[in-house]
Amino acid sequence: MPNEFNQQVIDEFRANEGRVGGMFEGAPLVLLTTTGAKSGRPVTTPVMYLADGERYVVIASNAGADHHPAWYHNLRATPSATVEVGTETFEAKPVFIEGEERDRLYARMVAQAPGFAEYEAKTSRRIPVVALLPQAA
Repeated sequence: MPNEFNQQVIDEFRANEGRVGGMFEGAPLVLLTTTGAKSGRPVTTPVMYLADGERYVVIASNAGADHHPAWYHNLRATPSATVEVGTETFEAKPVFIEGEERDRLYARMVAQAPGFAEYEAKTSRRIPVVALLPQAA
């Protein structure tokens, strides 16, 4: 169950064709629905993304916490997700990015949203980068 803040963002996103105000105003946002690793139930989380060709790149920053966000664990346990972007909804397969490509994409996200540099500085863990690849229907 999303917390109250996330639920407000989710509701606003769905009511306004993918646009939200507040701290995420103007930010590229997807709603990422994963299968709960423990519960087996769908869990929806608003996540900033970086467009990379046909892929949607998301960063498991968890705002710089010392543990990965729940959605990342969920994707590791069940490697599929439903992605909502704007008015479009599609199934996606996660690709876990490593090495130089991970560093390049993380740097692009920092250029787009400088807060991600702070998240990286706050934690000793290597923040995962995940590309969501739309699957043909």
